[in-house]
Amino acid sequence: MPVRQLPEQVVNRIAAGEVVERPASVVKELVENAIDAGASRIDVFTDGGGRRRIGITDDGGGMTAKDLSLAVERHATSKLDDEDLLQIRTLGFRGEALPSIGSVARLAITTRHASEPHAWALNVEGGEKSEIMPAALAHGTRVEVNDLFYATPARLKFLKTDRTEAEAIREVVRRLAMARPEIAFTLAGEERAPVTWAAALPGVAGRLTRLGDILGAEFRSHAIEVHAEREGVVVAGYAAAPALTKANALGQYLFVNGRPVRDKLILGAVRGAYADYLPRDRHPVLALFVTLDPREVDANVHPAKTEVRFRNAGLVRALIVHGLKEGLAREGRRTAANSGESALSSFRPAFTPRPASWDWRASPSAPVAPMPSFDGSAVPAFTERAQAAFDVGAPSADVRIESQPVSDLVDRPLGAARTQIHETYIVSQTRDGLIIVDQHAAHERIVYERLKASLAENGVQRQILLIPEIVEMDEATVERLLERSEELASFGLAIESFGPGAVAVRETPSLLGKTNAGGLLRDLSEHMAEWDEALPLERRLMHVAATMACHGSVRAGRRLRPEEMNALLREMEDTPNSGQCNHGRPTYVELKLSDVEKLFGRR
Repeated sequence: MPVRQLPEQVVNRIAAGEVVERPASVVKELVENAIDAGASRIDVFTDGGGRRRIGITDDGGGMTAKDLSLAVERHATSKLDDEDLLQIRTLGFRGEALPSIGSVARLAITTRHASEPHAWALNVEGGEKSEIMPAALAHGTRVEVNDLFYATPARLKFLKTDRTEAEAIREVVRRLAMARPEIAFTLAGEERAPVTWAAALPGVAGRLTRLGDILGAEFRSHAIEVHAEREGVVVAGYAAAPALTKANALGQYLFVNGRPVRDKLILGAVRGAYADYLPRDRHPVLALFVTLDPREVDANVHPAKTEVRFRNAGLVRALIVHGLKEGLAREGRRTAANSGESALSSFRPAFTPRPASWDWRASPSAPVAPMPSFDGSAVPAFTERAQAAFDVGAPSADVRIESQPVSDLVDRPLGAARTQIHETYIVSQTRDGLIIVDQHAAHERIVYERLKASLAENGVQRQILLIPEIVEMDEATVERLLERSEELASFGLAIESFGPGAVAVRETPSLLGKTNAGGLLRDLSEHMAEWDEALPLERRLMHVAATMACHGSVRAGRRLRPEEMNALLREMEDTPNSGQCNHGRPTYVELKLSDVEKLFGRR
């Protein structure tokens, strides 16, 4: 078959296959055009998941009749002043969106430029362009796309249900709205109730307001500001406290020079920054905005412009990790639970109203005999024998040696210990409330931070076992542990082979005190089975430290003396990131006195 030049319509449909993947792709291209036109308000309407109709209206600069005629031609754009593709400062620049959409759908554009006496309209159906006609429109541009993929029916088979396509459109608009808080957005359609995100103030406050509107009030109340800057690259945004997580990474958003992008760079950087805070199956919620010289990033690597390539990707990743770590360390004791809101939501009133027909004589508590008259002595109902039913045993810890907390302890952030309940939780009193501490989770974080500090300074101190402890395991597990013996030795855990299927433990970290070496090695081997050689050494070492910290911590079920409880609270105050253990669980919950009073109807 000889080589031939393809017709213009076929070329446009091939291009549409790259640019117009689904209705959400159309919405993305058209909303980006509206943003580039300087719009301050953008309205989006869809019907049938965007398959039957998509309507985009904006109050931007509009187009003249000449520009409108040229806008639907291939590779025609107003966004490149010259041919330099490294100086892209707009969201669009390819000039392919409108002709690609017009080749597979019925496209209608109405626009008015400030210099024109009236608006102009143009229709494109299946790649066929109509004549430009006068129209009525106050200002801006209105674009309507009907019967998407009518010219290529085979593409309709690959679309999902209307609800799924509508949700994809909603996600596209959400991302663009997060990137531009100064623009008001409205999203409406038959599949959903109208949603409006009002324009926010420029700057940091406006960005947080828009993120809260889209990601929810919970994100706004637990957002931690992130900022890092180096060599002309700025990383800013907000990340949620470690206890506000999701089961997947869909709650992580990255914007580069105002452009929403999906980049694996952010996944690895966020995972590294949150390694000390979250379990491996949880993902944080955050929105990060990277600003840098357009010449340092290539936006022309993907037809839909959803991916970019950094000239110095290592610097951007390092800044993301540094900014997140600095913000998390600054707000180390903040978690989604310690505000008391989640704790208060767990309380439910135990009282239920009596029915109107209630008869006290039918109650099982009604007296079976007449009550004796009170003659000045205690009635039988208050004798010691009758009170025996209320004997529930002694408290799990006695703190009566401190009848009143020392004033300076009450003024400390975590207050003064008052009691221990269920031999697991410490209750402390502060000046304006009370705090409940999980003793194991709190001490686990303390031991973990000590191990990290010792490793960074001069290595972890070891204790030599008088008699080496022999731990029996299957041969594959033994080989796995011995392969990592040098990494374990850096934490003071010295092991060596003791024949097939056994390991001899000769030294353990002194920080752990007396520990169950067998249980520790089994836990370590389970974690190592999930590692691969691509996992950085630092991450592997932190996994080892986290496992050791769990084994070396105060266990639930251990009674603590008052001085031990207060000592634990003081260590928590001096330990970074003490708001949660290294598995991501909160270490304490704080209830303000006003919250407690609300529970009892005092305010």
